[in-house]
Parts: sequence; structure tokens; C-alpha cells
Amino acid sequence: MSDAPKVLVTVYHLTAREAPYLRRLERAGFEVVRNPLGRHYTEPELIDALPGVFGTLAGGEPYTERVFQAARDLRIVARFGVGYDMIDVGAATRHGVAIAMAFGANHEAVADFTLALMVGLATNLVAHHQRAKTGGWGCGFHAAFWGTTVGIVGLGRIGRAVARRCQGFGMQILAYDTQPDPVYACEHAIELVPLDTLLQESDFVTLHAPHTKETEHLIGRWQLAQMKATAYLVNTARGALVDEEALYEVLAAGRIAGAGLDVFTREPPTGSPLLTLDNILLAPHAAGMNVTAEAAMANRCIDSILALARGEHPGEAYVLNPAALTRRRPDVATPRG
Repeated sequence: MSDAPKVLVTVYHLTAREAPYLRRLERAGFEVVRNPLGRHYTEPELIDALPGVFGTLAGGEPYTERVFQAARDLRIVARFGVGYDMIDVGAATRHGVAIAMAFGANHEAVADFTLALMVGLATNLVAHHQRAKTGGWGCGFHAAFWGTTVGIVGLGRIGRAVARRCQGFGMQILAYDTQPDPVYACEHAIELVPLDTLLQESDFVTLHAPHTKETEHLIGRWQLAQMKATAYLVNTARGALVDEEALYEVLAAGRIAGAGLDVFTREPPTGSPLLTLDNILLAPHAAGMNVTAEAAMANRCIDSILALARGEHPGEAYVLNPAALTRRRPDVATPRG
């Protein structure tokens, strides 16, 4: 067995094919250990996998107080993505583990996918495909996309990227953000409005807010009731932003036109009544995963791991808890970087 410090790659889809950027870790003296499960680690499985691990190229597994307490060799969790709702950042800081994010690496991919869901819903694309495939014909009618109104909830990197794309379709753009940037909005012809106004006036409501205690079920029964009967809800952010029971009720009753979901409260959403509906377009948390974004996120994570191995700061823009960098654990094996 190798005595080299390890990097655990928990992102299971990276184990299914060649990922050449992982060689950078091997050249730096790490043993690269890939997730063999084909799914996320559970908390006990993660604890069992972490002895001897200097860093993780992390997916959606839970990093809890128990995990950090047990993982005595761990120095960095480099998150393959931009969400960190599965990480107890406070516990990581207490145990001297840096949390490094891949901010700026996949927002264009998510924005592309968001537009694909919106256009797919507006054109009734799946139903048209199935009709033609089974020998049916006749165009029927579907909703418009050009010149409609989009409401963007969360005007960060992804929300702004979606807005740029919508401008190319001649859309009126409304936005709601808890920390609005009125200068940016004015410069880019985006109208900042309260959430209820956005819901009432938009033909498409698309969610790009992080999952926090404050945004849990941000879209619930009251909010869904404010939407037009002809409107569509799109969520490529986090499943917990939406009350799925309430969403099912309004979709089943036809009180909104449809929804496009890439994320769910429980993933995969096995047994969810949402899967039984015809006015919904679903994806398996795939929005941010085009080939360009994958390489950018992986290399950003690897940059952070290698920087820390060299005793350098991974970058102020990427580390959530810089205080952890000063809490070096004793007896942690460090490669040459």
C-alpha cells in the first residue's frame, strides 16, 4: 500500500472514464483514490474512506461535524461546484479544514441548460418529439418564448448569465435578489422588483439563489399562487428552494402551465409524485455539467489542493473559511506539491 498522501475523488461520474486533469495530482505526489460506488458517499462511508486523505475533490456527500472530527488527515475539501449546503463550514473551520469552491467555473453551463428548459417548456418540445416519433402529426399550438417576460430569482453569476441569454430573445427581464446591485441592473436593462411582483408579472420564473435557512421553500404555496396560470417555473439551483408538495398540487390542477426541474429536495427523486405529471420537464441535476465546465471545475479544485500542499493560499475568492488555514493540524502528511 502506498504511503503517499491521498486525494479522494468523490465525484462519481469522474470514475467512469478517463479524467486527464487528475494526473496533475499524481505528478504532485498524491495517490488518487476514486469513488467506486457510482453514487454519493453516505456519512459513515465517507468517514471510512478518509484516513490518509489530505484533500477531497468533493461532490454532494455530507461533510458534518462527525466527518471532520474523524478525518484527522484531512486539510481541504475542494468542492466540485458552487453549492455548499452539504458542508458544515463552521465544523470545518474548527477542525482546520479549508473549504475551497469552484466559483466561476460552471455558471455559463447552468445558464445554457436553464434556457434549454425554458425553451423546451415553451415549445412543448417533448410532446412534439413523442408525437412525431410515434407517427402522429399536426403542429398544434404552444406558448411563445420570444418577447416574453422572465423573472430571475437570484442575480449572481448564473442569474446574470441567464439574463444575457434572455436579452437575445427580446425578453423583458425582472429580477429579485436579497442583496441587489442596482448599478449592475441599470447598466444591463434589468428591472429589480419585489418577489411578489416578479411572480405576478413573469411568464418564466427561474431560480438561481443558494440554499440557506432563509431560502428554504422560498417558493411555496403563497408564491405559486401569485404566478400566472400560463407561467412556467424553472429550478436549476437547489431543490429545497421549492415546496415540492405545493408545486405538485398547482401543476396537477393546472394552476400554472408547467415546470422545468434539474434539482429536487431528495435526489434522485424516486417515488416523487412530480414524476407522474405531463406538464413537467425533468433532468438529473445535470445543468452544470457540460465538458467545458467539468474541466474548469476539476482544475479549479486541483489548483486549490496543490496550492495548500505547497503552503500557499488557494485564493481569497475561493476559500469560504480562511480562518481554517491558520489551524494546521499536527502530523498531517503533506506532499511536495
